[in-house]
Amino acid sequence: MIVVHHLNNSRSQRVLWLLEELGIEYEIKFYERDPKTMLAPESLRQIHPLGKSPVITDANLTIAESGAIIEYLVDHYGNGRLVPASSTPEHLRYTYWLHYAEGSAMPLLLMQLVLNNFGAGDSSVVSGFIAPQIKLHFDYIEGELRKSTWFTGEEFTAADIQMSFPVELIAMVKEEVESRPKLQEFVERIHARPAYKRALERGGKYDLSFQ
Repeated sequence: MIVVHHLNNSRSQRVLWLLEELGIEYEIKFYERDPKTMLAPESLRQIHPLGKSPVITDANLTIAESGAIIEYLVDHYGNGRLVPASSTPEHLRYTYWLHYAEGSAMPLLLMQLVLNNFGAGDSSVVSGFIAPQIKLHFDYIEGELRKSTWFTGEEFTAADIQMSFPVELIAMVKEEVESRPKLQEFVERIHARPAYKRALERGGKYDLSFQ
């Protein structure tokens, strides 16, 4: 049985959503952030040395990192679902977006969040580098979503699940989505999916406003 070590208000919500899309049975072990630091509890270190979420256990395997978890679940339990056929342009795009989410989009957002939390949100680093880069990346994402319904084409894939977290984060800022209607439409589509709703019911409150 797959166990999702689920930290509230975290990327592990994507893992629950993927499992619901695939119709796989799983259990959830819940962890709560420290209300002052918003960090994960030390008990997560018993599962993985970094004490981060998401992390899953499957029999004697422990797997961390969103992209690695998604690839593992799709490869071992997907039976060809939620991934384009190999050696196709769509599969190449799938691989790209699967890695882009955490490799390119999230570092910028996290840098801004950290600086904001430490009272440096108006620094020259933010205005001179981070903010322009965020604009560049999310204008790029908006342009890509003008080309197709989903990130890899007209079929929903696990790459859309992976991309949901950075897109949902940026969509929290009204000014950021007013000029990016395709980004807002993407958020509305994923929120309407039955599996997304089931994952919220099982995982509990999903509120990113604390960031």
